[in-house]
Amino acid sequence: MSYFRRLFSVLCVGLTCFAQSPEVSIQEPKPYPVVGRFLKPFHIQPRVVGPALLSNTPRLESLVRGGNLYLSVQDVIAVALENNLDIAIQRYAPALASEVLRRTQSGQFLRNVGLPISDGPQSVSLAGVTSGVVGLPDTGTGVGSGGGLVVSIGTTPPGLDPTLFASGGFQHQTTPEDNLYVVGVPSLVADYRSYTAGYFQQFITGTAAQILYTSTRVKVNSPDFAVNPFTTGDLDLQLQQPLLQGWGIAVNNRYMRVAKNNAKVSDLQLKRQVVKTVSAILNLYWDLVSFNEAIRIRELALATAQKLLEGNQHQAELGTLPKIEVTRAAAEVSSAKENLLIAQTNVAQQETVLKNALSRNGVTSPWLDEVHVIPLDSIKVPEKEDLKPTAELVNQALQTRPELEQARITLESFKINLAGTRNALLPTLNAFAEFTNNGLAGAANPLNTDPLNIPAPYVLGGYGNLLSQIIQRHFPNYTVGFSLNVQIRNRAAQADYVADQLAVRQNELQLQKEVNQVRVDVKNAVIGLQQARARYETAVATRSLAQQTLDSETNRFKFGESTIAQVVQTQRDMATAQDAEVQAMANYTHAKITFDEAVGQTLDTNGISMQEAAAGRVARESSIPANVPQGVKQ
Repeated sequence: MSYFRRLFSVLCVGLTCFAQSPEVSIQEPKPYPVVGRFLKPFHIQPRVVGPALLSNTPRLESLVRGGNLYLSVQDVIAVALENNLDIAIQRYAPALASEVLRRTQSGQFLRNVGLPISDGPQSVSLAGVTSGVVGLPDTGTGVGSGGGLVVSIGTTPPGLDPTLFASGGFQHQTTPEDNLYVVGVPSLVADYRSYTAGYFQQFITGTAAQILYTSTRVKVNSPDFAVNPFTTGDLDLQLQQPLLQGWGIAVNNRYMRVAKNNAKVSDLQLKRQVVKTVSAILNLYWDLVSFNEAIRIRELALATAQKLLEGNQHQAELGTLPKIEVTRAAAEVSSAKENLLIAQTNVAQQETVLKNALSRNGVTSPWLDEVHVIPLDSIKVPEKEDLKPTAELVNQALQTRPELEQARITLESFKINLAGTRNALLPTLNAFAEFTNNGLAGAANPLNTDPLNIPAPYVLGGYGNLLSQIIQRHFPNYTVGFSLNVQIRNRAAQADYVADQLAVRQNELQLQKEVNQVRVDVKNAVIGLQQARARYETAVATRSLAQQTLDSETNRFKFGESTIAQVVQTQRDMATAQDAEVQAMANYTHAKITFDEAVGQTLDTNGISMQEAAAGRVARESSIPANVPQGVKQ
């Protein structure tokens, strides 16, 4: 039954991108009912972020056969793109930047939601580093180092989300009176019902507008009021426009422009993480290949030492060889066993590191913890290097390295910030205007007995009369003016402006530094690749000579022309030469990976699509050779 389950997983790999949820999912609210569509602009229903994906894609399990995890180079890249946690974590950065952009479109401040770049897993052996083949240094232009995403200060931009507000209230008030002639009653009793509704909106130009409607109904117990009860109302329009500080679209939309740049930086951060992780995974893979090759070499060395021991024991029994030679051969067998154990330990530890890098839940899954990783590809060193001229490679790197594009965008964002801090140096000068239409309506006071206290005819009427007065502007008010606020010394704005100018200069130098570093990276990568190839060729020649020496010394020993010590030493030299050849092959792969990263061609060389990397789903199906057993170990 488990076989069919695994077979089904294999068939699902090609449909993974359709069958599973996206890595970062934001669920929109359910469709509003007909009655509730009026409330849609107010976003009463929040958007909800889906849970983090903690399970692996079917691709990883589909590659298991007979208790072994068979991985080709393309498979290990595909599994890493789908399941590696460093990439999965960085995959949230564009979504976070998109939400910050949404925030700035409402006129709010920026938020720094940057995530640091992870260098990825390292092999259990650092022999490749000591040999001079190293990875590229992190230039520091990233979200985590504070050089990628930019948070702005300066003149506060207007809030662009409109506000609709309303209020209402009832008040009962009793006031004792000391003069009956004034109000005609010993205590004035008044009931108030007031309602207010308004709309407030700011615009990208800095203009602020508010329209406010107020209505108050009053009922009193005094006969001295000609109209009782009566209703007052007014419709008020207020406009305000900054003329100095806060003036201009370039000042007020700078947060949006910086947020858009930060979104681009987040995309580049994801690309950098993919490059870093893929490079690290490839280094792990090829190191595992070399560690497996080291086991083969150590097994051959052990078999040779064991054969020599058996031969010496036989000759010692015949009395043709001193017993001390048996002891020496046994010591060589013990040393060969120790070397084999070290090689097996390296493989076991390397498999653990690689499986952890390819799985979202690490090696906690029993089936993954128990399987062994079987690399399907071997290291191949080409006969010659077909490299472009160094100057051409440098130009390619300057165009394709995401670090440089990120630095350029960061510099642009800092220049955008200058508009805000420079504008904050200006005084605050605002022009304002207010237009109010008033109205009054009510009924004649039934308590009024004074024939001279007659209400005006236009006042008498209901609420419609009040609205008619307001709409027809029977009682208009006008107000226009300006306000000026000058900040003496204004040291905070002065300091912010100078600080932003200094930051621009720093980023200009930082960009130049990174351009210089890219040139160094490319040249060093070319040198490293050439040297790695030369060292490999030397190692191959050394191993060939060591093999010839061992064959010759073994033949001489058979005819009594050599000693056991000489044979043992040539065996050691042969094992050392074989180890050096394997290490030289591994160093070449490290140098090639570093070269691809230096010239900015890691993704192209390995056929990686950023669309697939961003989605966490690789459309390419995995293929396992037909000779791989189909049985599955549970």
